[in-house]
Amino acid sequence: MPSRRQRSTGGASTSATKADPIAKQNTKIDGLTKQTNKLPYYPYFNKNKCRAKPPGADGPTSLSAVKVEEGDSANGVNGSDSSDEFLAKAYERMNMEAEIEYRCKPVYGGAVGSNPFPKEGFDHVHAVDLKGGSVNEQARSIMIEKEMKMEEEKKQSGEEREAHNPTPVDAPIPTLRDKWRLLPHFLRMRGLMRQHIDSFNHFVTVEIKKIVKSPSACEIRSEQDPNFFLRYTDCWVGEPNVEDDSYLSTASTPFQCRLRDCTYSAPIYVNIIYVRGKQRVKKNGVQIGRMPVMLRSTKCVLKDKSESQLASMKECPYDPGGYFVIKGVEKVILMQEQLSKNRVIIEEDNKKCLSASITSSTHERKSRCNIVLKSGKLYMKNNTLGEDIPIVLVLKAMGMANDQEIVQMVGDEKEIIDQMALSLEDCDKLGIKTQRQALKYVGLKIRSPDKRTGLASGGGRSRGNWFRRPVNPEDEAREVLANVVLSHVPVKNFDFRPKCIYIGHVMRRILLVSVGKAKLDDKDYYGNKRLELAGQLLSLLFEDLFKHFNKVLKKEADMVLSKPNRAAAFDVTKCFRHDLITQGMVTAISTGNWVLKRFRMDRAGVTQVLSRLSYISALGMMTRVNSQFEKTRKVSGPRSLQPSQWGMLCPADTPEGEACGLVKNLALLSHVTTDEEVEPVKRLCYDCGVVDIASLTGWEINDPKSYLVLLNGLVLGAHLHPKKLVKQLRIMRRRGMVGEFVSVYLHKKQKTVHIASDGGRVCRPLLVIEDGKTKLTQVHLEALSMGITNIQDLLKQGVVEYVDVNEENNCLVAVTEKDLSSKHTHLEIDPLTLLGVVAGLIPFPHHNQSPRNTYQSAMGKQAMGTVSMNQYERIDSLIYTMVYPMKPMVKTRTLDLVNFDNIPGGQNACIAVMSYSGYDIEDAIVLNKASIDRGFGRCMVLKKQQCALRKFPNGTRDCLEEPPDVSMFHDGVNDKKYKRYKDLDSDGIVSVGTEIDPLSVLVNKSSPKDVTSAVDANGQMIIPGEQETPTRPTPVLYKSNVKSYVDKVILTSNENESHLIKICLRQTRRPEVGDKFSSRHGQKGVCGIIVEQADMPFDDHGTCPDLIMNPHGFPSRMTVGKLLELVVGKAGVFEGRQAYASAFGELEGNADTAEAAAKALIANGFNYSGKDPLYSGTSGNPLDAYIFTGPVFYQKLKHMVLDKMHARAKGPRAVLTRQPTEGRSRDGGLRLGEMERDCLIAFGASNLIMERLMTASDAFTANVCMKCGLLQYKNWCQFCRDGEKVVDIRLPYACKLLFQELQSMNVLPRLRLTDV
Repeated sequence: MPSRRQRSTGGASTSATKADPIAKQNTKIDGLTKQTNKLPYYPYFNKNKCRAKPPGADGPTSLSAVKVEEGDSANGVNGSDSSDEFLAKAYERMNMEAEIEYRCKPVYGGAVGSNPFPKEGFDHVHAVDLKGGSVNEQARSIMIEKEMKMEEEKKQSGEEREAHNPTPVDAPIPTLRDKWRLLPHFLRMRGLMRQHIDSFNHFVTVEIKKIVKSPSACEIRSEQDPNFFLRYTDCWVGEPNVEDDSYLSTASTPFQCRLRDCTYSAPIYVNIIYVRGKQRVKKNGVQIGRMPVMLRSTKCVLKDKSESQLASMKECPYDPGGYFVIKGVEKVILMQEQLSKNRVIIEEDNKKCLSASITSSTHERKSRCNIVLKSGKLYMKNNTLGEDIPIVLVLKAMGMANDQEIVQMVGDEKEIIDQMALSLEDCDKLGIKTQRQALKYVGLKIRSPDKRTGLASGGGRSRGNWFRRPVNPEDEAREVLANVVLSHVPVKNFDFRPKCIYIGHVMRRILLVSVGKAKLDDKDYYGNKRLELAGQLLSLLFEDLFKHFNKVLKKEADMVLSKPNRAAAFDVTKCFRHDLITQGMVTAISTGNWVLKRFRMDRAGVTQVLSRLSYISALGMMTRVNSQFEKTRKVSGPRSLQPSQWGMLCPADTPEGEACGLVKNLALLSHVTTDEEVEPVKRLCYDCGVVDIASLTGWEINDPKSYLVLLNGLVLGAHLHPKKLVKQLRIMRRRGMVGEFVSVYLHKKQKTVHIASDGGRVCRPLLVIEDGKTKLTQVHLEALSMGITNIQDLLKQGVVEYVDVNEENNCLVAVTEKDLSSKHTHLEIDPLTLLGVVAGLIPFPHHNQSPRNTYQSAMGKQAMGTVSMNQYERIDSLIYTMVYPMKPMVKTRTLDLVNFDNIPGGQNACIAVMSYSGYDIEDAIVLNKASIDRGFGRCMVLKKQQCALRKFPNGTRDCLEEPPDVSMFHDGVNDKKYKRYKDLDSDGIVSVGTEIDPLSVLVNKSSPKDVTSAVDANGQMIIPGEQETPTRPTPVLYKSNVKSYVDKVILTSNENESHLIKICLRQTRRPEVGDKFSSRHGQKGVCGIIVEQADMPFDDHGTCPDLIMNPHGFPSRMTVGKLLELVVGKAGVFEGRQAYASAFGELEGNADTAEAAAKALIANGFNYSGKDPLYSGTSGNPLDAYIFTGPVFYQKLKHMVLDKMHARAKGPRAVLTRQPTEGRSRDGGLRLGEMERDCLIAFGASNLIMERLMTASDAFTANVCMKCGLLQYKNWCQFCRDGEKVVDIRLPYACKLLFQELQSMNVLPRLRLTDV
């Protein structure tokens, strides 16, 4: 489009030249020169193929040009623009249309060929379905219609558009009503699970090659034969398959692996060069193990599949992926929250001394170093060093022998010099003047190898693998200071200057805190945290397993090569043990225990079983962040909601109880970065004027005008104009010259510029603001919706950028556009992105009390609904599913983005807020029986019963038996034992569709009595299949108390050739008294009573509510959002649409207002407040008050009475204490606890106490001698050698057991008895 100045310029030739849309110009921005185009939003426009005729050619080139002339007649020849300028405008329009025709292809997110955008609000995307015709025709007509409509509206209002105003197409978005359209595009590029999938993709494509090619692992040599070697040249992961015991591999899909209880994995191949005899052999594609494959990753067969292709694989198109299938179980690696590596944290230690802790992390080792200020002196602490060493002495050992140079490196301010005085005196007292003396002192303090911890020796490896033990302590100290202490600071050829500067910088920070010029660091500040993703954790695990694999291989090679007389040449590939890496990966993911000896990592609970209670519970688990903080410690700091978590973590979604605040969830648009290459960023910094730190003196580094530049925690250099440097780097990032996730942060207090490109940082996208206006225009949105451009293009054009927690400190972010000023730098895309996936489903969350949103975040994961589109094909351990799920009448934008309408989790219930019958106190609800009959709250419970026909070491195996003949039973068909077998088929497996009673036989299996010996009782060799082996019946029984139906039976086998029989059992349940229901506002309650419809109140139309709720649930809970949901939903019912209720959405058009809903209700003949007159169902009289009625989305939770109801009279007892077992699953007793006992004591019911605590529990008759008071045998006292005074007493068996255990510890309890 022509600029303002161009449009107002007179003259035909000048106007035509300046309006040429493909004329290029050079733009200079802060020293950066870049060629730009007058069509900035279409950088891939092929001008040769789509060029229209220039102005001045004969006549209009197409019919669209005629339309343009008509549409622009108001500002055309008769307006303020000249005729040539008008032609230039038409010419530019035609070029834009031609570009749309050339580039517009229907590319949508999600599965290939599917459309992720909801119909509501995305009419411009669904134009093909609505209007027909080609996409470019519709795009052209949409843009022309919009301009014509805007001009007509302005004409009617009497406001003529001025010549210098920008056209509507390239004008900034006027309000936030349109900005939410960016959200689907962000989720398509960086979806909810992208952080897991991107991390795994980076691991299997980049990291795994680096690990195999690393110097410490790429080559194996033998000590027995100096000519032998094995070298790895490449490594990659193949396609997923299943390897059976018959050495056949077949391609596998995740669905097959779930059914067969297999691991969804792919082989790991390497290219190797090795010596076989005297030959040098090269082999490609040698398998060394198997790698579990993450679903939807680059190695997964589901990658880029369309909905029809996914349906053929029996996969759900809405399943986000990001998890593994291990032995048929879905496992997800949770994000682990850690403190930043290679960063300085100033804190107080346990002794209240100032301490700077630095956790160094490299590919070779991890170590921790502390610099502590004790009694005015600075010391260094490290695991390698036996005791604290003065820091000045460490600097002298690194070659900085001059005290003046040390002081200059720390700072020459008076207070700094005063603080350094005591530290400088230490060296004089020790008599150390030179570097050699300092090295000798440090060398003598190094721990000996037998006392060395794993970290100091390189993480569990023998010390000789990292550096040889030198003869004298000076060389050893030099090696330790270079490679172990602060190992992340590189030292080349023993040039310690970079490490000295780094230590000086840390010392300065500690001393500034001690004199009060700086503050302590906050460990809970989220800029100091990093999230470990699946790829990083798997990378550490694979590195450890691969080096163990090499160690075992080297041991095998040494053992064979040590034999002098070998018949054949030794082929090392035959010694490859594939199971080492395979079993290590599978065991770690299936158990969740990450045990790495190399890095002394021993974590539990890293992985968890993916929750499939509902679709939302699966999504919520994928975005969960686990903290390593101990859950039992009652500390408020790590648990509290930090200001730095704004927009990064969901403020509502955290569990209650001991894990509160420690388990968190990512916000909707949060992204976790992966590692980027450092060298390009480093070169760019030097090009922008950063002076290399090695060439600067301490005085220059600490100059008041000088700012240090740190890259990923390492001191890179210094710069005199930090604001200019930061501005240049940000401009280059917005132009796509630097990685989009590189963070640039100016810290004025520390006088540093922090540049970060490491992985694990949490960042989020924001709209860029310049001169108080957003750079996002209507053109961008139209181009995004038509598929012409994508978010990646907007990032390169500087319209949107990702900002992490640290860089947010330099930003002034406006929440809404009305808050914008010239000082603002960024604008939120939409306020609803502050919440996570689960909390984003709550309607009007900003009108609720905050704990209610937290309660709903927990209950939303327990709500029944549709688990996935393939839920009836799956055979999981337990599936809850609604029979008639509904789309909610009131929804949010988040709900559209996660496709909740297609996989809903609840039902719309017409509720009446009134008190009814007294059965609705304490949040209980009253249900309409007719609504239940129609299917309200009806659900199905699918459970799995499974057994395997195993093969045993002696060749015998389990087998299936036919059901016994009826003639074998005494009472024939009516015999109770025969009825257990009545549902079996002739193959011994239960029939599909039959009703199963408790304790019925599902599989009539028998097992051999002897599974170990290879001979029978007569000493004959057992030959499987040729002779019968004695068996015993081991049937699979149905152990529930509720009848079920057999839904399906599957016969299959797993990787170990064990035949599997899986039986899916189905129960259909109606709501009953005691079942738990909940709205989406944390208002939970159980069903108090089910009432006939004839007794329910009704309105003028004869409509009865499905559910009655007590009004006392509102005042103390302050869930105003529920009231608004009812009113807005009621208006939506009569308008025939779903209402919107997004967070903070009223001003932005993402939420319906109460005023608009009131007008809609009045227009349809209802009261504006949502209240209606009701009539009593029992008497028919009108009720005294107007009743608040309308639709509310209710969730049925998994907590049902049928699963919790339990009672027993007699049953099993524990062997040790002889008390009833505990728990419903073990048919346990009902416990009378301490508090219940206290109540009975207060009441004085002593006989009841005796009956409950002893008689009905573990009453026991014991023999006690009245002389010595000891427990004895019957009628005989072993201690007194007499039986006259031995009497019987009744006491609990646990009491008798306690006395005996005390006697075993030499404590002798005596019972003093008296006759009563």
